[in-house]
Amino acid sequence: MTTVDGGTPATGAGPAPGFDLRRLLAERGGERYALHTRHLNPQLPRMLRTLGFDKVYERAEGAHFWDAEGNDHLDMLAGFGVMGLGRHHPVIRQALHDVLDLSLPDLTRFDCPPLPGLLAERLLAYTPHLHRAFFCSSGTEAVETALKFARRATGRPRVLHCAHSFHGLTTGALSVNGERSFREGFGPLLPDTAVPLGDLDALRRELRAGDVAALIVEPVQGKGVHAAPPGYLRAAQELLHRHKALLIADEVQTGLGRTGDFHAHQHEDGVEPDLVCLAKALSGGYVPVGATLGTDEVFAKVYSSMDRALVHSASFGANAQAMAAGLAVLDVMEREDTVAHVRRVGERLRSRLAALVPRYELLHEVRGRGLMIGIEFGRPESLRLRSRWAMLQAARKGLFAQMVVAPLLHRHRILTQVSGDHLEVIKLIPPLVVDEADVDRFVDAFTQVMDEAQDGGLLWEFGRTLVRQAVVHR
Repeated sequence: MTTVDGGTPATGAGPAPGFDLRRLLAERGGERYALHTRHLNPQLPRMLRTLGFDKVYERAEGAHFWDAEGNDHLDMLAGFGVMGLGRHHPVIRQALHDVLDLSLPDLTRFDCPPLPGLLAERLLAYTPHLHRAFFCSSGTEAVETALKFARRATGRPRVLHCAHSFHGLTTGALSVNGERSFREGFGPLLPDTAVPLGDLDALRRELRAGDVAALIVEPVQGKGVHAAPPGYLRAAQELLHRHKALLIADEVQTGLGRTGDFHAHQHEDGVEPDLVCLAKALSGGYVPVGATLGTDEVFAKVYSSMDRALVHSASFGANAQAMAAGLAVLDVMEREDTVAHVRRVGERLRSRLAALVPRYELLHEVRGRGLMIGIEFGRPESLRLRSRWAMLQAARKGLFAQMVVAPLLHRHRILTQVSGDHLEVIKLIPPLVVDEADVDRFVDAFTQVMDEAQDGGLLWEFGRTLVRQAVVHR
């Protein structure tokens, strides 16, 4: 083939234009909902339109994004925790530019590049009782790795998990998912048993069977934002080790400073999980990365000989871009003292919200740690509000929380989420870079929404719309 300038195919019209992402988005970006409806999950755009969440955001930075009209929106969701350091942190951006510009010989498969070792070294320094790391591309992969490693290390098949837990949606992780609706239609799964979070007697009963490889637990459950009771993790660890089983801490959402310590299990002295799962915020919001940290003993059972060197691996698990993002995240967290910032700002948010509980009969509890906070609503006492509450509950549990989430977005431009299906709980997991002004903005907006809920008005009109939708789509 004839070429121009040493490689471009020659044509009568000159060199073919290269790929132009800006032009593609300018030309086709307006089709986003139609494209999803035709080619992806058609229920997602349907749900977003029903809730009025079908907004178009143009750009983002830190804890904020802006729509096409230039309106600022406060992010109290952080992409389900992925955007730990906010969107487009300049240090992480620069690290990714640098790693691309270096043109590294990435993923050769037959070398030991430095970046995975450096990231493992930095991560393990925060968990000194653990010695080794395995890198993958997501939280559910990190959990899958932990499940495999625990079963190999103990020679046992069964993994315990806590009721209402969430550990991912691939088959192994789904086996330890405490929410029935996620599991329906996907069996048979791995052998598992759910035990109530905090119930040591239930754990003890299951361990007596002698077939338990591990207990996997979120130190603070994402669904409903329930923290493990004080002393539970350490007592569970002692029970597990007495029965030669392992403790797996799923820190995919709670790790990397989210709860005001680097790991959430570190809130309790003496807790040293055998395996720790990380992901989400480790990505810097750019390149998917997950990690499973473990002891020498566990890794030695998995990688027990040279011919088992590749017995567990991940195609993209230690790629240079992901490792650079992870290293940059840890550097930023140290330089900006992110964990201390989370403790300070998180306490301001939690305490200001908790002070509202006596003021509103629909508001029952505010709980959580650091910047992982649950706001729970419940049945009011007054007859006027009780009848409206009953109307919503009869249609579908969780509609009142959605009634609060919707005006926070539509009127106050604040993005939040209901904590789980059929739950009257809003979960706040903002980027860890939110400041006092962001906290005050949220609390002021939430107060206005609750004032209207207490007094009646347009908020309940939206509730009736949700009731109609819930009845139609049952």
